Amino acid sequence: MSLSSEKLIYTPVRGNRRLAIILLSILSFIVLSLLTLSRTSINLGSCAGGRTLRSSFNEALFSSGRFFGTGYPTFVNLNDLQATSDGKSRQEHVLILTPLKNAQPYLARYFELIDRMTYPKHLVSIAFLVSDTTDETVQILKDQADVFLNRRDPRNRYHHIAIYEKDFKFDMPENERHKFELQPVRRSFMARSRNYLLTAALREEHAWVLWLDVDVVEYPAGILEDLQSVDVDIVVPNCLRETEDGSFWGYDKNNWQETEQSLAIQRDLDPDYVLLEGYYEFLTGRYLMVDMETHLPKLNKVPLDGVGATFTLVKANVHREGANFPPYAFQHQVETEGFAKMAKAMGFGVYGLPSYIIYHIMNS
Repeated sequence: MSLSSEKLIYTPVRGNRRLAIILLSILSFIVLSLLTLSRTSINLGSCAGGRTLRSSFNEALFSSGRFFGTGYPTFVNLNDLQATSDGKSRQEHVLILTPLKNAQPYLARYFELIDRMTYPKHLVSIAFLVSDTTDETVQILKDQADVFLNRRDPRNRYHHIAIYEKDFKFDMPENERHKFELQPVRRSFMARSRNYLLTAALREEHAWVLWLDVDVVEYPAGILEDLQSVDVDIVVPNCLRETEDGSFWGYDKNNWQETEQSLAIQRDLDPDYVLLEGYYEFLTGRYLMVDMETHLPKLNKVPLDGVGATFTLVKANVHREGANFPPYAFQHQVETEGFAKMAKAMGFGVYGLPSYIIYHIMNS
């Protein structure tokens, strides 16, 4: 075979090989570019208002749990997590927790008031536990969360919003929810819902936890900064009922101090007996915050032994160290008042602000 014949046979092969190498190089460049773009979009999403965007591939890995065991541990130094009197300037995160049941009529005002607050929105997370609900509460929450998390200006986006649903199969007509004989069992279920919500939503970045009722209808825009400035473990404002004539009607009677009379009554009670405030069926003799003077400076604090949860600000370490909402009788209390008793037994301080007024909707 001649040299020219060899060239006729082998030259096309070398040309195809060169073309294949070029095509592979182009494809490799495209793949690497796409991967780089994907990583860039993830990082940009993480910086924008605290949200994280994932590619569909990463989403599949995340949902399948394949990220576990990759050799990348999480390290969080909780020694650096502080709740101080100047949380706003120190960039301390606040978690707002609200348990809900058929809350549709109240949600518009609830979100309006939260959005009016002057605390930086990128430091605020909100979490809900929806229980035994038959109205459109969940859908409204989803729609509002989409608005709060996807605003054009990153400064107006909230850090995180979570919606949990847990049914307890507990049904009580609205007109019976405040009956004396039904309170222990009702509030036991409320305690369980709060504990579910707390354990599901509390994250390592949260320095403060705010328990907020959905039907609180008025409070100052700077209330978070005000309550933080008091710098105590647990603090509550004075919650009154909203009235058309502006008259003084106390609402949250779960904020109280023990008295010699109330302590004497408890000495002879069965350990499982639950005391309730604001009911003529059993007068406890306690000093309610709604009965205290309200003309003093609004940040003037008084020690309390029991609290409600219409607007209760808690340093997150109080919950982290084990103070929760007992669904059983703890020192003759359940739920929020039991939480206050438990926190005090652990050495935490519980305080109220009689002159700092907020308003709850006028209901039964």
